[in-house]
Amino acid sequence: MFLDATINKSNLINIKKNIKKYNSKPNKIQIIAVTKNFSYCAIQSANENKIQIVGENKVQETIEKIKNKKLPTNIEIHLIGHLQSNKAKKAVNIYSTIQSVDSIQIAEKINFYAKKNKKKQKIFLQINIAKQKTQFGFDQENIYNAAETIKKLKNIQIEGVMVIAPNTKNKPTINQAFKKAKEIKNKIQKNIVSTCRFLSAGMSNDYDIALQNGATHLRLGTILYNKIEQK
Repeated sequence: MFLDATINKSNLINIKKNIKKYNSKPNKIQIIAVTKNFSYCAIQSANENKIQIVGENKVQETIEKIKNKKLPTNIEIHLIGHLQSNKAKKAVNIYSTIQSVDSIQIAEKINFYAKKNKKKQKIFLQINIAKQKTQFGFDQENIYNAAETIKKLKNIQIEGVMVIAPNTKNKPTINQAFKKAKEIKNKIQKNIVSTCRFLSAGMSNDYDIALQNGATHLRLGTILYNKIEQK
């Protein structure tokens, strides 16, 4: 059972103010409306408020949500949750970008199905920037070799990197993690693959810190949506 939700317009205005505050090119920053657990109306509300990317966590949930629905032509759906290898085929069919590529094996699976679909699948490389066992992603030490390997896959295009902040309220710790993520992204873009332009970092509680460290994609759910109470 999905919850109905609509964009909180007041919060969206404040988010846009913060984007302008921390970035000299605010039009380059993408808000990703995180629609996990919400019904299709959350996607519609994002579109009505000129948010062009929605983020989903689970392949099966996305399939159920958009079944028999006609998606707005200007809406992209990004996978931002962990992708299991047995869902790679469906993921390639659904998502314009898969942000959660966390192993060479999953990249190879994506490449295999993208080739079958005659598609160049856009991906982000997920880095375990917090070095936490509960998080997915490449180790900081392994990410460069992984990028070298994955860039050779002909039906994949590396668009950026994605990180989740450390599970702490300590702002300097979060700041340091995002700063490191930007450094890694820049090195990959400069030395390995020039299409690695984007940094997906920051969620409802820390997106302002992410902005200060060069985030281009903000994954916002709690701060962005009002749940509609079921009658």
